[in-house]
Amino acid sequence: MSYNLLKGKKGIIFGALDENSIAWKTAERVKEEGGEFVLTNAPIALRMGTIDKLAEKTGSQVIPADATNLEDLENLVEKSMEILGGKIDFVLHAIGMSVNVRKGNHYTEQNYDFTQKGWDISAVSFHKTMQVLYKKEAMNEWGSIVALSYMAAQRVFPDYNDMADNKAFLESIARSFGYFFGKDHKVRVNTISQSPTPTTAGQGVKGFDGFIAYADKMSPLGNATALECADYTVSLFSDLTKKVTLQNLFHDGGFANMGVSQEVMESFIKGQEEK
Repeated sequence: MSYNLLKGKKGIIFGALDENSIAWKTAERVKEEGGEFVLTNAPIALRMGTIDKLAEKTGSQVIPADATNLEDLENLVEKSMEILGGKIDFVLHAIGMSVNVRKGNHYTEQNYDFTQKGWDISAVSFHKTMQVLYKKEAMNEWGSIVALSYMAAQRVFPDYNDMADNKAFLESIARSFGYFFGKDHKVRVNTISQSPTPTTAGQGVKGFDGFIAYADKMSPLGNATALECADYTVSLFSDLTKKVTLQNLFHDGGFANMGVSQEVMESFIKGQEEK
């Protein structure tokens, strides 16, 4: 259902890789709500994904950009304003990657070159993106910048590896830069801590299927889907949330406030009885 929440608003969406990605679902929902945007991802990701299909569907242009490279980001912001005909109202940062996870390195046996690369892509790129937007005064007042996070930033999930550290850093950047963006330019900055979601990136985490089933049993409302996250993101891009900033917003069916659910406890007891 469309309410034209984003009619006349313009933005940039990072990270739409394929139809499973939250960024892809968000782009579709933004279009349905009347928003316009450019799509971007790193050149290698563009070759791996199917973003051209999304661009055609939403009438959008794709600008390749390595989010860790300031020159690429400056070009992205300048070209986006040219294409969209003015300043930016919303930005979605939905990129993250751990080379250690991809290479199967345990958290206690990290390759620190890989650690730094993942840290740069997953967190520092968010600072770089906002720094370029801030310096160029590219955001309209009451604009909204959102990045995607996960609860491993606050709690231990062993197989999430160094991505947990990356997400903690990402959330800190949102708060710290969000203060200056809000004070100086009336721009909101928030992170969404989403349920484990079967995206291409999420499924790269060891034991993901068991993990997502556990989270679903723990959450009173069940896991939030990628489409539901897109809906929530749209609400944060809209004028309905003009005074929400510096927040890490849990979008996880209630998981973040649970100790244990009856369903999980019963499953544990059953397992103990079967021993």
